Amino acid sequence: MADSIELRTYTVIDSLQPQTASFVATVAGGYLPLQNQAALLVEVAPGMSINRVTDTVLKNTDVTPGMQIVERAFGMLEVHSTDKGQIEAAGEAVLKFYGIHTSDRLKPHIRNAQMITGVAGHHAMIVNRMRHGDMLAEGETLYLLEVHPAGYALLAANEAEKNATIKVLEFRTFGAYGRVWLGGDEENVAQADKAIRAALGALDGRANG
Repeated sequence: MADSIELRTYTVIDSLQPQTASFVATVAGGYLPLQNQAALLVEVAPGMSINRVTDTVLKNTDVTPGMQIVERAFGMLEVHSTDKGQIEAAGEAVLKFYGIHTSDRLKPHIRNAQMITGVAGHHAMIVNRMRHGDMLAEGETLYLLEVHPAGYALLAANEAEKNATIKVLEFRTFGAYGRVWLGGDEENVAQADKAIRAALGALDGRANG
């Protein structure tokens, strides 16, 4: 891997689920994704190089940028398309630009996962004040996930929605850690947790934690 670049997150989403796509649309600074589109999320350090990656991807593939975030330490790019082949081509363009491989990414590491059953009314109100997605109701189960690196929060939320009947309340895909907030009944939230762990555990990469 190139000495100057750390590939933190590299994940291809085959089909954005309705809530996940809609949530991205509430926070994206670029062009909004639609449900069932494929997506690519890449996160690198140092962050400034993501500008040149965006340039390379958009000039060589037919994809639409949803988010480009440049922080002090990390840079993140999300692109989407109705053609999964174009998303895969975008990913290859990123890897070629850096001279690296998917195995150079960091493996996802779940730092914390919690299920809070029978949420109190005022607790639900606090959560609802900060969410961009659905509403958490009193008495439901709240699920909280913290994952490293941050970009894998998108995959986690999408897999949860794909495999369980849950509410996507909030997720954050940039920063030191990614975070996901989900809500629903206890059984479905447990199923979502199982799907998240299976999806993140299936990814290869460099040892993390």
